[in-house]
Amino acid sequence: MATPNVTQEEQVMEARAVARHVRVTPMKARRIVNLIRGKSAVEAITALQFAPQSASDPVRKVLQSAIANARFAADENATAFDERDLVVAEAFVDEGPTMKRFRPRAQGRASRINKRTSHITVIVKSAEKATEKKNGGTR
Repeated sequence: MATPNVTQEEQVMEARAVARHVRVTPMKARRIVNLIRGKSAVEAITALQFAPQSASDPVRKVLQSAIANARFAADENATAFDERDLVVAEAFVDEGPTMKRFRPRAQGRASRINKRTSHITVIVKSAEKATEKKNGGTR
């Protein structure tokens, strides 16, 4: 029987959360997501709570969902969990479907209004594993 290459200590605690069809433009959401990428999860939640942009609310909810998913995975695996050890490893915003609406204009014309949507994804990892990956392994 072959032993697995990954030991129990080397397993990476990783959790993700995705919010789809969020009614905020991708450009505005990307500004907020760039603020939290690489920060600790607790620090990122604090930054999002006090950010004046309206896009910070849905991003904060996705981040809190990713933390809750990590807590659930830790409970399922019977491992210790501390949300202060989590880091926002990846966070990105993809463009969702665009709703097309029309507005009346002068002389009987109509112009199109694009109501854009976003797909927001946040991935959190345990802090020591995320830094090892950035540095190219243990040195």
